[in-house]
Amino acid sequence: MPDLDSTIRHFYDGWDIYNTRIVEVIREMSAEQLGVRPAPDRWPIWATVGHTAGARVFWLCGVLGEPGAGSTPFPDPMNELGWEDDLESPRGSDELVFALESTWEVVDRCLGRWTVESLSDRFSRITEAGTRSHTRQSVLMRLLSHDSYHCGDIPDVGDPGSRPDRPLGPGPNARNSELPVAVWRSGQPPGLISPMSRRYR
Repeated sequence: MPDLDSTIRHFYDGWDIYNTRIVEVIREMSAEQLGVRPAPDRWPIWATVGHTAGARVFWLCGVLGEPGAGSTPFPDPMNELGWEDDLESPRGSDELVFALESTWEVVDRCLGRWTVESLSDRFSRITEAGTRSHTRQSVLMRLLSHDSYHCGDIPDVGDPGSRPDRPLGPGPNARNSELPVAVWRSGQPPGLISPMSRRYR
């Protein structure tokens, strides 16, 4: 196993906060809240969360060949449909929290094992448009921006102007329509990843 100082973990320090924040919020949400669509043309929150978790396994296990898919809800990421592809089967908070936490473990193991030198290693993926080449670095940046993008999606259900500054997590006095301002401020970079792309192109 690589020495801790030789891995890339410290370069991605803080990424885990996105996962922790979204888990804290989702764990407290009711089925009704999880079914809310931020806009008519967007997925319900539960589908967005499932899509976010599934992308991690698709890229790390499916494309790069990392182990761990079997310990997540997405054991065959290259062939099975994502949760967002079956909107008639909504997922509850327990399922979503497990998906986020188990897929984060896959990410975390990569951060704790990959070295700077390994980031430039190339992997091929066959698509309908032809063969595409990806490096470990490009996949990590894709996933980091993808997590951030959808972390910014979730608070769209409420009125952003009503969100007070307060500690992370929905706190004992939080109104149902309010989500942590820290999550909202994580932003939603436009145009990075299409939110309606099942295969996370």
